[in-house]
Amino acid sequence: MSEPISFRFALPEDCPRILEFIRGLAEYEHLSHEVVATEALLREWLFEKKKAEVLFVCLDGQPVGFALFFHNFSTFLSRAGIYLEDLFVLPEHRGKGCGGALLRRLARITKERGCGRLEWSCLDWNRPSIQFYLSLGARPMEDWTTYRLTGETLDRAAQQG
Repeated sequence: MSEPISFRFALPEDCPRILEFIRGLAEYEHLSHEVVATEALLREWLFEKKKAEVLFVCLDGQPVGFALFFHNFSTFLSRAGIYLEDLFVLPEHRGKGCGGALLRRLARITKERGCGRLEWSCLDWNRPSIQFYLSLGARPMEDWTTYRLTGETLDRAAQQG
């Protein structure tokens, strides 16, 4: 018998669990050295400033994965969209349908909010995730390249003329 999958939005007291999932994702992506997140920063930016949201996927009421997302805006659609920053399911709960259920729930939230699209990025080497996304009907945006300013380069750009 399969365990019942449910969802719930994170609360401020869930910051330790959110941070645990972020660290698990960073380890999977070989990027643990980049994590500077803290419970205090998560509490501030997620729950005080409300700049992003976290949806948990739960088995028997216990969070086993999460999606962290926020709204963006499409000028071409003249509508908001949802950008999925992170999706992670604990390794011991993969293969139980949690990831697919989480993405489908996020797609429903996107539609319920009247948003025009749901987008995310995936590391090029992450073939299991890419295959999973393709199986859901997602398509890569091959004509677009993501650019980023961070750290010292962000500081320099902000200080220029």
